[in-house]
Amino acid sequence: LGIIDFERGVKIAGTRNYVLRGDGARLQRALIAWMLDLHVQKHGYTEVYPPYLVLTEMLVGTGQLPKFADTQFRDIEGEKWLIPTAEVPVTNLYRDEILEEAELPIYNTAYTACFRREQISAGRDVRGIKRGYQFDKVEMVKIVHPDRSIEEHARLIGEAEDVLIELELPYRLLQICTGDLSFTAANKVDLEVWSPGVEEWLEISSCSNFLEFQARRANIKFRPEGGGKTQFVHTLNGSGLALPRIMIAIIENYQLADGSFEVPKVIQPYMGGQTVIGPQPPIGPARTS
Repeated sequence: LGIIDFERGVKIAGTRNYVLRGDGARLQRALIAWMLDLHVQKHGYTEVYPPYLVLTEMLVGTGQLPKFADTQFRDIEGEKWLIPTAEVPVTNLYRDEILEEAELPIYNTAYTACFRREQISAGRDVRGIKRGYQFDKVEMVKIVHPDRSIEEHARLIGEAEDVLIELELPYRLLQICTGDLSFTAANKVDLEVWSPGVEEWLEISSCSNFLEFQARRANIKFRPEGGGKTQFVHTLNGSGLALPRIMIAIIENYQLADGSFEVPKVIQPYMGGQTVIGPQPPIGPARTS
């Protein structure tokens, strides 16, 4: 359809990069705007726009460092790191702070680009837009009272599900067993969306409850209303949702016989009422000097 330019993406940034163009870029922008509005207007989050470069201690606070240093991108001086997810800056907004109990729970949502140096083996996963070093994501982060974190985790999962329900995409929930949990999370449920093109379920969100693990590392506490000793908050986060896999699911599940695809109904207002994405106007042959 001409909505993804792989050759020029590789030319300007190397392997596993691409350029969205025309209605491809417009669809991704519309999805991000709609997801943010959904979480703010329906789920009660506050939108924030955080930095993409953060200090080393921010990744220590959320658990990416020091264990996963080899999967992170950092600047040449090594003092700042590109964020692998908005979880890092948004959780650390409250680093070294003592919140009042009345301020809890805090719900923040953010759109950011994400950068991860994942080791991707040769094969079909290196093709297309399924896996790359840079991708966009809308993230949900909760700072809550310890007594409510289990309830808030269930709510978080439901809020991520809402995105897929409203997009009318087939999905499933996957409870991650203890042996497969990262050392940071106490409980995690993945949401997977169906991709008919490769006939597999693609992870689209991980909703995690960290209890007080991140709060201890980032030193985030609250002061009980009745007085007494300060306590660590509990933190949770989940994608709401991750691109470009949601783009893959829409392109494949909404595809028409001629190769074009429908725009989900909830996204149409964000695209000026457009209902179908078809072939894009050509941009001409690449020229070299």
